[in-house]
Formats: sequence, C-alpha cells, structure tokens
Amino acid sequence: MNFRKIWMVPTSAILALSLAACGSTETGKQTETDTTTTPASEIEGTVSFYTSQPETDATALVEEFNKLYPDVKVNTFRSGTEEVVGKILAENEAKDVQADVLLVADEVTFENLKSQDLLEAYESPELKNIPEQYVDEDKMYVGTKIMATVLAYNTDLVEEAPASWADLTDAKTKGLTIMPSPLYSGAAAYNLGIFTRTDDLGWGFYESLKSNGVTVGQGNGTALQGIQSGDQSYAIIVDYLVTNAKKDGSPIELVYPQEGVPVITEPIALMKDAEDPEAAQAFIDFVLSKEGQELAASLGYAPIRTDVEAPNGLKSVSELNVLSADVSELYTNRETDKDQFKTMFGE
Repeated sequence: MNFRKIWMVPTSAILALSLAACGSTETGKQTETDTTTTPASEIEGTVSFYTSQPETDATALVEEFNKLYPDVKVNTFRSGTEEVVGKILAENEAKDVQADVLLVADEVTFENLKSQDLLEAYESPELKNIPEQYVDEDKMYVGTKIMATVLAYNTDLVEEAPASWADLTDAKTKGLTIMPSPLYSGAAAYNLGIFTRTDDLGWGFYESLKSNGVTVGQGNGTALQGIQSGDQSYAIIVDYLVTNAKKDGSPIELVYPQEGVPVITEPIALMKDAEDPEAAQAFIDFVLSKEGQELAASLGYAPIRTDVEAPNGLKSVSELNVLSADVSELYTNRETDKDQFKTMFGE
C-alpha cells in the first residue's frame, strides 16, 4: 500500500464530501473494461477525495456509496474549485499529491490537470449511458451532472421577472445584483470564458455589470445567500441551488435568459497514482451509475445519464439553449481571463 495519504482525516470530520476515483494499469493509457467485476463486499481500501461540491450533497453521496462498499473509507478535502486545484498544484510541486479522486466544476479545469499529466485514464462501464460529448476522448474525466448558470431573483423584491442577461446592466437593477467570483468559483471562471466569447455579451457585459454596482461574492453559495436574505434582488447562479432553495420555502425564482446559458458538468476523474485504484474506480462507477444519478436527481441536480429524469423545475440539457466555446481556447486563456477580471474588479 502507498502510505502517502496518512494525514487525511475521516469523512465525517471534513467540511464536505463528494466523489471518488478511477484508474488504469499504465499512465496515460485507457484501461480496458474488465469483463469480471469484483463483488462490492470484497472491495476495500481508502479513497482521498477532493471536491467543490456542497457538504450535504457530498455527504449523502458517500453514505450511499458506503452502503454498497462498507470497507472503503472516503477521506475528503473540500473548498471552492480554484482553491482545490491550487492545493493539488502545490502538492504536485512538492511531489506529494494527496488526492485520489477529483470532482470539481468544469472540463477546462480538468484539461489543465490533464496537460500536466496528473490524471489517469479509466473507462467506466457506465459510460455507455452518458452522452459522448460529456466524456473526455482520452477517458481522463467524465461529466456527472448538468448545471446551467441562470438569472435568479427574489420574488418579494422584484415585481417583473427579468428575461435577459442585459437586464442586470439596466439602471433599474443598479446595485441589486450579486455574482460568484471566477477567482474562487470554477463555475464562475467557466462562465467568464463563455460570456466573454459570446456575441452581444463579451467583456462589455462585465464592464456594464461593474458600472451597475454588481457585488462579487465568493462561490455560488454566497450568491444564493445574497438573494435569500434580500441584500440583493438578483443573482447570477447555478440553477439547482435556486430550485432547492425555492423548495425549502425561499422567495426566489429562476429564469433561463433568452441569450442562452453556460452549462458545466462537474466532471470526475481519477488522479494519477491512486492509493487503492479498485476502490476509487468503484466510487466513480457508483457516481455514474443509475443509482448514483438517481441520488443526484433527488438532491436537485439534473443528471447526466440519459435514462434518469431531471427533477421538477430544471430543464434537461436537450431543452437548453447552451452557450459554448472551444474547450482548448477556454483552457489556454483561462488565466488571462481571470487576470483581466481581477484588473477590472479587484481581488
């Protein structure tokens, strides 16, 4: 056994939890799917899981996984995507990467790690039920859900629902909008790349947001708190947070703006040199399985599998007007985009 992970603490002691890992017998080469499956009762080991998922959702996932794999111990580190990745890169610099499995916001983040040879290929048997466009061609990572960034508003404070991203730059919404920071949130960093490469939006959209007094929080959770509390009336935010909060009684509603929406898929990947590859692969398989995706739907996420329905209030990917851009361009320009945002808004 590899003893590089002895510092990790038990799952119950970490801020949050999420998904785990996968593996291959040769670095950078796709693992062929084994026709025989080790019974769950015989799989054991430890999985060090790094994620940006909310604590309650990740906890539920790990608990369900452990019902099938009681002898696999999942240790978790959780923070915003940018901080999680920063930790991995710092560990890599020290030649001591602790993560076995990574689940964070978007594919651009994984392209970065893939380019640095930090991921390991794994072809889960569950991939046959996932649309091909959400599976990395080298099987280094795969999406786990469909999450659109939408325009949300507080129904107690807003009489007329907005219809366009441009509504957030209007004088009537001045000082009333909050959004997550791309310097903290991976989803927001992805959105920055998409919005600034979309006709009729571009960097001018962010310049107008700034001049209109937008508040820049940290992650999407901060944006949700802003409109729940009434401190702000509008938010740029991922869709599932709005529907979950609305179900719990918050006076908020979401709009899919007419220009279209960016979509992230919260990919999952096996990190290179996982301590217990079989346990990590089992965790990834569970996340992508019908049972794992039904759990995701019960938590309010639109699943990525084609055979599991989206929860009430969310559009499936086939119903969305998705804004997109070339992934390689987004990856190449991410740091430049963030630097420009920092210059515009400050840290």
